[in-house]
Amino acid sequence: MDPATLIGLIGALGVIMAAVSIGGTPATFINVPSMLIVMGGTLMATLIKFRLGEFLGAFKVARRAFRYKSEEPRALIDQTVELAQVARKEGLLALESYEVENPFLQQGIQLVADGHEPELVKKVLGQEIDMTIERNERGENVFRAIGDVAPAMGMIGTLIGLVEMLSNMEDPKKIGPAMAIALLTTLYGAIIANAIALPIADKLANRNAEERLNRTLILEGLLAIQEGLNPRVIGELLKTYLPSKERQEMEEAA
Repeated sequence: MDPATLIGLIGALGVIMAAVSIGGTPATFINVPSMLIVMGGTLMATLIKFRLGEFLGAFKVARRAFRYKSEEPRALIDQTVELAQVARKEGLLALESYEVENPFLQQGIQLVADGHEPELVKKVLGQEIDMTIERNERGENVFRAIGDVAPAMGMIGTLIGLVEMLSNMEDPKKIGPAMAIALLTTLYGAIIANAIALPIADKLANRNAEERLNRTLILEGLLAIQEGLNPRVIGELLKTYLPSKERQEMEEAA
């Protein structure tokens, strides 16, 4: 569970609601026609851009922004070095009995233990990395599309409200509701885009970057094990994936 996403989302909406409550009556900022234009229009316009499965699947992928267990690269390096020590002492076949929680690492261990050529291991795992990231990016793209469409729908609602207002200038009672639609649709669109959709898309992009880094590290380590490199050399090789501060901490701990 990543509390940052939940805290940020609730905090952003909370600050907006607090400003609304302090500045006036909250009911003033609730307008059903404006919500229908922005929310309904945004979802339908976004649906045009994607297949139905991709659109619905994006909301499953969005769970990664709230609940995602990312292994620390340092822990993966330690595991890989331990694997290298086992392979060096007992041979690659001994890795078959070695079990880890990371499914990608387990898949790679099985390929190495089965005696496949390094080129095949690199091809299979490399393709697995690319396809996994591509699937996750589809969900990210849906939320980016929502972030792009919502302000546009807000502008459409603003134009509708202005048209209604200008067409009823002789009736002062109708000017207020029309002006409310004109302004609130822009507000709703901005909130959906900048407080919800785009931040979630950025968080999913960060998750993808973390996953690509970890999986690339694993692939590099497994290929080094197949090559028969010294475990210490493998550790030094994989440390290049760490920031300089963490690298220094590992060296001091060693």
